[in-house]
Amino acid sequence: MSYLTHLDCPECKRSFSSENVQSFCRDCHSPLLARYDLSNARKILNRDQIASRPKGMWRWRELLPVKDFSKISSLGEGDSPLIMLRNLSPIIKLKNVWVKDESRNPTLSFKARGLSAAVSKAKELGLRKLTIPTAGNAGSAMAAYASRAGSISSVVMPADTPKAIISECSLYGADVQLVDGLISDCANIVSKMSASGEWFSVSTFREPYRLEGKKTLGFEIAQQLGWHLPDYIIYPTGGGTGLVGMWKAFHELQVLGWLEDTHLPKMIAVQSEGCAPFVKAFKSGAERCEFWEGASTSAWGIRVPLSLADRLILKIIRESGGLAVAVSENDIKESQNELSIHSGIFSSPEGAATLAALNLLIADGIIRDGESVILFVTASGVKYQ
Repeated sequence: MSYLTHLDCPECKRSFSSENVQSFCRDCHSPLLARYDLSNARKILNRDQIASRPKGMWRWRELLPVKDFSKISSLGEGDSPLIMLRNLSPIIKLKNVWVKDESRNPTLSFKARGLSAAVSKAKELGLRKLTIPTAGNAGSAMAAYASRAGSISSVVMPADTPKAIISECSLYGADVQLVDGLISDCANIVSKMSASGEWFSVSTFREPYRLEGKKTLGFEIAQQLGWHLPDYIIYPTGGGTGLVGMWKAFHELQVLGWLEDTHLPKMIAVQSEGCAPFVKAFKSGAERCEFWEGASTSAWGIRVPLSLADRLILKIIRESGGLAVAVSENDIKESQNELSIHSGIFSSPEGAATLAALNLLIADGIIRDGESVILFVTASGVKYQ
């Protein structure tokens, strides 16, 4: 059984039923967060038993939102490897650096986690016509999981999305709309589609359950490190679902009593200099981000001018003692080459941005030898060719 009890708004604390279709808090314009009966879960669940289950994200099913397990739409997502960057250690002069390689997921990106959870919960709630605005990877993941669930999908994406991903979405059976603009322009179209009542939007943070799939990143990191957590997590941040999800997971693990210490990681949000609303807001001390005009970067997964969860993400970065860092396009390209040549990992530009950020943080004396760091490769570079 799932221990899901309800949803709530982190801003106004209002409670919402998880038995009904929900989107986000209209009063606060904030995402809704899924809540679980962790007190009872602590009495019954055992971390070692869960860890010994067959591999995959849904091994954590009691801590995920789908109550009827027959409604789960899965393609074997989750349990991506944690790879130590041994060959890069002499170059960056840091020993304890791992890559969480999410390119091993179905559709070759971390978007598989969130869309597996969102599509599964939508099926449980009787929602069968799903739409999404996307920079690319989320669209192909949604189309794949909707196909798996027997649902209908519509994907709205920028016209400059790589042709391979456009074709991928079509092959999964999605209706694909190409827009001359950014993901924010695509979101406006999806908003109108969902307002008609015919389509349900699984856009980032505009439904509560993609976050829950991404949350499993945090569970896996803890389990893979012997129920300890690293000193730093460096994460490419566009909408920021994974960053929020991991922070939520770490707090749930604390309540469950599964962590071996009280230490939580410093969360580092990485953006491109061509689209860095979180960096600007963090440095100015602002609680909200401003819409980033003229967003431009080769890392189109983080070409997100504004996130619905901007307040929540900035709060997490500060609460963790972390930072928001912008890297140049040239540094992203060089780091992509470094990862390929020295580690055998062909990363997406977004994932490479995390290594670029690490190099900056080492040079600035913020991260030192002896501290442990996890970088996220969020997708395969193959999809960007």
